[in-house]
Amino acid sequence: MLVLVAPGQGAQTPGFLTPWLDLPGAADRIAAWSDAIGLDLAHYGTKADADAIRDTSVAQPLLVAAGLLSASALGDARPGAVAGHSVGEITAAAFAGVLDDTAALKLVRGRGLAMAEAAAVTKTGMAALLGGDPESVLPHLEKLGLTAANVNGAGQIVAAGTIEQIEALVADKPEGTRRVIPLQVAGAFHTHHMAPAVAELGKAAQDLTVADPKLTYISNKDGSAVPTGAEVISRLVGQVANPVRWDLCMETFTSLGATALLEVCPGGTLTGLAKRAMPGVKTLALKTPDDLDAARELIAEHAAA
Repeated sequence: MLVLVAPGQGAQTPGFLTPWLDLPGAADRIAAWSDAIGLDLAHYGTKADADAIRDTSVAQPLLVAAGLLSASALGDARPGAVAGHSVGEITAAAFAGVLDDTAALKLVRGRGLAMAEAAAVTKTGMAALLGGDPESVLPHLEKLGLTAANVNGAGQIVAAGTIEQIEALVADKPEGTRRVIPLQVAGAFHTHHMAPAVAELGKAAQDLTVADPKLTYISNKDGSAVPTGAEVISRLVGQVANPVRWDLCMETFTSLGATALLEVCPGGTLTGLAKRAMPGVKTLALKTPDDLDAARELIAEHAAA
């Protein structure tokens, strides 16, 4: 069983979209999406520097556009399940047919703007903790006033809070944690600091045309499969201020019998986690169009199975 997944914020790098625009029709699709959301995706994906694409209001639509573009290049992929990490859940919702591509881009554009506005209220940030037992890490974060915003499995938890709280964590890491790495993100996503963005996104979601998932859609909230489009959208709205439980998503992939995991552009982060948490499962990340042939072979192998 093949799982198709989409990465979240932080996966983007300067120029990562450049080779994808050489594919037939790709530049036209990106131009149409750019017009629809009022953001020059081609510029940000090819010419902008790291600081420019770190901006939440830019990074999020850029990631969803890249995921949709790279997935369309795969042809008729029919995975056994789809999921996305954080903003990647909107990409996955489009994979599953809950939203069309343009609606997904409009929703993520609003999400990025709302989260950037919420992040501007207080100086906040995030840091990845590598290693350590959750039973000791989580109480330590709570003691420092931090939230476990991403529980990613494979020995990785991402903490979020004020800049002062992140600095305190760096100076006093939990027992057993090897490293604490401050992340280059613009706010404490998936925490109470994002509550204003939830309200804004909820308003935007009221205007969406939604369908029920045509593929098994696995939610960040608790790793469960979500049967209706209305519930998918409700979870996407609430997810902005609630933790991402990618560990539970991977547990669900395993329980469903996943034998391969394919990560759309800009792939790498989720395949890395799967290699550690899902031993024996084949993984492949779409980094450039050079990876498409191997991805198509993987899809064909699982379609035949």
